[in-house]
Amino acid sequence: MAQTKSDPNYKIIAENRRARFDYAIEEDIECGIILVGSEVKSLRENGANIAESYASVEDGELYLINGYIAPFQQARVWKHEERRRRKLLVSRKQLAQLWNATQRKGMTLVPLVMYFNDRGLVKLKIGVAKGKKNHDKRETEAKRDWARQKQRLLKEN
Repeated sequence: MAQTKSDPNYKIIAENRRARFDYAIEEDIECGIILVGSEVKSLRENGANIAESYASVEDGELYLINGYIAPFQQARVWKHEERRRRKLLVSRKQLAQLWNATQRKGMTLVPLVMYFNDRGLVKLKIGVAKGKKNHDKRETEAKRDWARQKQRLLKEN
C-alpha cells in the first residue's frame, strides 16, 4: 500500500487514526467495497468517516457497519443512505479466517483506512484486532514518548 509518485490515482479518503490506539492490530486485510455511484462521487470529494464504524461477518458475508459517506449534493433522484450497511468483498478463505477470529478468538474487525488504489477503485483496509486495556494504552503512549525523547537526544548530540 506504499504510495508512490507513479500512482496518480492513489488517494486516502478516510483514516481511523484512533484504531491503533484503542486496539492491538494483529493483521490487516485489504478488501473491496460495494458502493453506488453517488457514494463514489462523494468519496472523490472527501466526504467519509470510518472512525465509529466496524466490520462484521453476518450470514456468510462481510459488512461495513456505521461507516459514514456524505450525501452527494448533485444526486437528485438516486441519493444514498449515509450510514447504510455496505458489503465488503473478500475471498472465501479470508472470510472463513475472519469469522474464525471474531467468533472463536473474540477479535474485532476494525476499519483502518479507506482509499482509492492505483487503479482508482475504492478499497478498505480492515484490521483484525484485540481491544487494549487502559494500562496497555498508557504503556504504548509511554513507549512512544520515550522514542520521541530518544530521537531528540540523539539529534542534539
